[in-house]
Amino acid sequence: MSDPLLQRGEEIELGFGPRHPAIRGVLRLSLRVDGDRIVDCRPVIGHVHRGVEKLFELQPHADNLSHTDRLDFGSAAAANLAYAGAVEKLLGIVVPPRARYLRTILAELQRIASHLLWLGTHAADLGAMPPFFAAFGERDGVLELCERYLEDYFESDNESEAGQEAGARLRLDGIRPGGLSHDLPAGWAERCREFVESFPARLNGFAGPLTENRLWKKRTVGLGVLSPEVAVDLGVTGPALRASGFAWDLRKALPYEAYGEVDFDVPVGRNGDTYDRYLVRVEEMRQANRIVAQCLDRLPDGPVLAEPSVLEAKVEGETYHGIEGPRGEIGFYLVGDGTANPYRCHFRAPSFAHLQALPELCRGELVGDLVALIGTLDVALEEADR
Repeated sequence: MSDPLLQRGEEIELGFGPRHPAIRGVLRLSLRVDGDRIVDCRPVIGHVHRGVEKLFELQPHADNLSHTDRLDFGSAAAANLAYAGAVEKLLGIVVPPRARYLRTILAELQRIASHLLWLGTHAADLGAMPPFFAAFGERDGVLELCERYLEDYFESDNESEAGQEAGARLRLDGIRPGGLSHDLPAGWAERCREFVESFPARLNGFAGPLTENRLWKKRTVGLGVLSPEVAVDLGVTGPALRASGFAWDLRKALPYEAYGEVDFDVPVGRNGDTYDRYLVRVEEMRQANRIVAQCLDRLPDGPVLAEPSVLEAKVEGETYHGIEGPRGEIGFYLVGDGTANPYRCHFRAPSFAHLQALPELCRGELVGDLVALIGTLDVALEEADR
């Protein structure tokens, strides 16, 4: 005899989370179900709210990078780059060409690392374990490059300063207002090129079979369809927006760093479902690898940091700077009041906006598909609970 609570025609309320192995963070979903179909889904966030935006106002502009590190556990470089760009706009800092190219390389490497983290965990949540181990193995290669970039700097006389700037556990890239903390160590470019040349074949090795796997398609094709009109209305950006057929990418639309000087394609989906969001992210890894290769080929000589004196400027005004992070648009709104500290700071987090789309994705779908629908948005809950 079936459970009467699961019979159709009588809605009940269920709680999902905040402690669940498929949620990498603290998130509670308030569900209303009719049988095994989801009628409504409401995210309940704020469990780890840290008041980050107010913390930014307590320190000088250049000292806040340790806060941006912790906004996205999967790609600290993206949040660092967005904040550094906002400070540079506000203070009128011109970044040297070599630093722009190196920051582009580091940002795209961490885009690959972030997408690999998403691919491995998303596949595991749906029962596909081999891609999990393969994706994490590749991600280790990217993180090793990031660690080696700071290796020499930590061993130098600037060890204590590097530890402070690096955020100790997450910031592996050295991005700071005005450029970079230091130049490339000896042999780093060659090691990076070796990774770039071999990565596409290895990606095809574990993503290719998954793409055509009939069980994978059964779990993802037609699930969580998001139309481009609804996606735009809800503030969805990044791969989730482009999978719905809307070709918007800040690296193309409003180029920053070296993106206006390299060639790459913007992957766009057709159906806006979970499968298309998977395909878009996989192709984005290939394009990110392509960008890194071009930047290595065109890397100019010169300094990697603007004059230190410009970081001490005290200006009045306001600015906003957004970049294309792995999950979508990451932006900072800063207001200067003529002092060394920001008067106001607001962080535009893509994951916070994407959680608004979760009810739209879930409505009418099975409770058993809820884990796939959460994973397809690739939310970073540290970001959402800022």
